[in-house]
Amino acid sequence: MSDDLKPEEASGDISRRAFLAAAATAAVAATAAALAPMKDITDLLTLEEFLRKHYTELTPADKEAIIARISAQVKEKYGVSPHLTDPQPLTGVEFGYALNIGRCIGCRKCVYACVKENNQSRNPEIQYIRVLEMKKGSIDVETSNTDYEGEVPKKDSYYLPVQCHQCRKAPCVKACPVKATWQEPDGVVVIDYNWCIGCRYCMAACPYGARRFNFEEPQIPKDELNPEMGLLSNRPRPKGVVEKCHFCLHRTRNGEYPACVEVCPTGSRKFGNLLDPNSEISNILQNKRVYVLKEEVGTLPRFYYYFDK
Repeated sequence: MSDDLKPEEASGDISRRAFLAAAATAAVAATAAALAPMKDITDLLTLEEFLRKHYTELTPADKEAIIARISAQVKEKYGVSPHLTDPQPLTGVEFGYALNIGRCIGCRKCVYACVKENNQSRNPEIQYIRVLEMKKGSIDVETSNTDYEGEVPKKDSYYLPVQCHQCRKAPCVKACPVKATWQEPDGVVVIDYNWCIGCRYCMAACPYGARRFNFEEPQIPKDELNPEMGLLSNRPRPKGVVEKCHFCLHRTRNGEYPACVEVCPTGSRKFGNLLDPNSEISNILQNKRVYVLKEEVGTLPRFYYYFDK
């Protein structure tokens, strides 16, 4: 009996071998097909970048190494040697911003200055500031026009620029699952671009629509790159991360005004230290007709709008 079974067993053994060989071949082919799209990926993280700690955990030596690496990358890509620094919050300073609605003429010079100063992508276009053209007598931002053209100001309109409000109770900070965005002691809400995972929860949480996402690799002409950079502000960002206004912290923490304040032709924009009772912005908050946008959502912004009368 046993001799009669041997051919069947042998036949069964060959069938199992053939099946396993075919399965293995299929698995290899499936793996190769799954990995095929990765051949075109050119922006994979290096091991050093992948293992990098959160910004708040970095030592001075860690920051020096990161600054050197990013500077080398910028030099290679743009042919420019950047002056990349990491300015820290100033003691006794809480930044605030006030905008005179009665003076804003909707020229958008603030928008263009911000793009240039903060190395925002030209293609696809990224802009931190949106200027809303509003009908006089209306405060409904949902009916505003951001694509207006022609001469400004228009007779029956007023203009309401909107950007990050640097909220005291920032919903974007609470929404981030990996703590890639947080509020600094001077009130500026910042983003660790290397820690951001691109989930965009922060964008959904922001009631002001102030955050932007890089769906594509940001494009900046080499001759338009601003070499004065901050680690948490305007250094070039990669594809797949969120960015926003940061009060030009690479300037303001060094005693300068934000670019949008300097360029405004009507003096509509005011910036200063909320903790200084003698500052211009403190005087505005004490003596002008002031309001905040979407006060009902309870974010307590540091960005205010006001009227002269």
